[in-house]
Amino acid sequence: MTVWEAVIGIETHVELSTESKMFCSCPADAEGEPNTACCPVCLALPGALPVPNGKAIEGILKIGLALDCDINESSIFYRKNYFYPDLPKNYQISQYTFPVCEHGHIEIDVDGASVRIGITRVHMEEDTGKSTHVGDGDGRIHGADHTLLDFNRAGIPLVEIVTEPDIRTSQEARAYGAELQRIVLALGVSDAKLEAGSMRFDVNVSVRPVGAKELGTRTETKNVNSLRSVQRTIDYEIDRQIKVLEAGGEVRLETRHWNENTGVTTSMRTKEESEDYRYFQDPDLLPLEVTPAWQSEIRSGLPELPAITRARLATLGADMIAAGVLADSSDLAALFEEAVEAGASGRAAGIWLTGEVVAYTRRSDVAVLETGLTGGRLAELTAMVEAGKLSSSAAKKVLIAVLEGEGSPEEIAESKELLQVSDITAIEAAIDHVLAENADAVDKIRGGDMKPFGFLVGQVMRQMGGRADPKVVRDLLTDRTAG
Repeated sequence: MTVWEAVIGIETHVELSTESKMFCSCPADAEGEPNTACCPVCLALPGALPVPNGKAIEGILKIGLALDCDINESSIFYRKNYFYPDLPKNYQISQYTFPVCEHGHIEIDVDGASVRIGITRVHMEEDTGKSTHVGDGDGRIHGADHTLLDFNRAGIPLVEIVTEPDIRTSQEARAYGAELQRIVLALGVSDAKLEAGSMRFDVNVSVRPVGAKELGTRTETKNVNSLRSVQRTIDYEIDRQIKVLEAGGEVRLETRHWNENTGVTTSMRTKEESEDYRYFQDPDLLPLEVTPAWQSEIRSGLPELPAITRARLATLGADMIAAGVLADSSDLAALFEEAVEAGASGRAAGIWLTGEVVAYTRRSDVAVLETGLTGGRLAELTAMVEAGKLSSSAAKKVLIAVLEGEGSPEEIAESKELLQVSDITAIEAAIDHVLAENADAVDKIRGGDMKPFGFLVGQVMRQMGGRADPKVVRDLLTDRTAG
């Protein structure tokens, strides 16, 4: 029986957040009134000449440097020729043999194991317009009554990031997409909104027998716009291709469409190869020169990248899961560091922030910095729990009140009478009362049956209004019920 393995590569398109388009001064506003952000350049009218957007070039340099790519000091814009209704030029200005960036990599974590994914190239191009297929075709041209064209998006700066075929599972692919999105967001070059299409994936999948060196025939599923869909698309394609091959058929080199509702891919067209696009250097654009000085300037301005942030937060005591959540939010990370600096345990601060605090902000739809929580107050809360002054349930109540701006943890705990009682005399009095009313339970415990012990602890806590230190209660009860 043949054992199969998948070979996966991903092409990611990222729309850059620039004020103007890639080769003209039109606003990069794809969401405005249709066909209002257009000019002779982005509509390719005769005599209009493109001029590259410097901010967009800075954006792709940031991405390339963050992915540890080699930067080509001279790169070339090509015309990629193909007909599509929302491509006004009938060609796309892109790059081919000499991209801005190439030969990089990204490290991902999958189930605790580090996986290195090679980056073949990061190149600069322009986005197409937008087609809206109206009718019963489920948004596709097949079955549509008519198509509406909006050229606002045509010409928006677009970066394409192409991996080596290094990915082997859908879990790795999802982890890669998530980490790439984090990097793009940290760089501030795009909002990277998958649901809005400003970041989208083309997924290339083939299968081959384990141990084979030759690649199988691949399919490319276009414009997958969520991490969950990336994983589902790959799982479906792997299963489909294996079934085709085991039935004696052949996988076709083709472009496919992912249907989110049905959970299947369907054929769109046979796959084009590079020669089909008839690439040639754009005669209206000079080679793009990136000097070492410009590279150094961009590199010096790069922010801390997510992997470095996670590692740094982990050294402060956050567990790896909490460090990952904190690193995805600069506000949470700042609160965490402030709390640790104020004396909080990194592990405890991380758990509170990524658990109760995140849950509260999502439930209340409020930013964490808009609440009453500070790093100092979080440190105060964790200290009170560690000192036995607050039970875990009481601490949650106190935290909610802190978030709602009612004061410091100490003030709230006192005003709401939530401080744990460690007064031995008061607890012993409560124990005396409980033991007197439950003599049969004491007899069972002294006879070796420990089942009633938890019941007695609960009764003492009830007598104390839930404010007694449970550890003190258990210790005293153990002494009092000893045979």
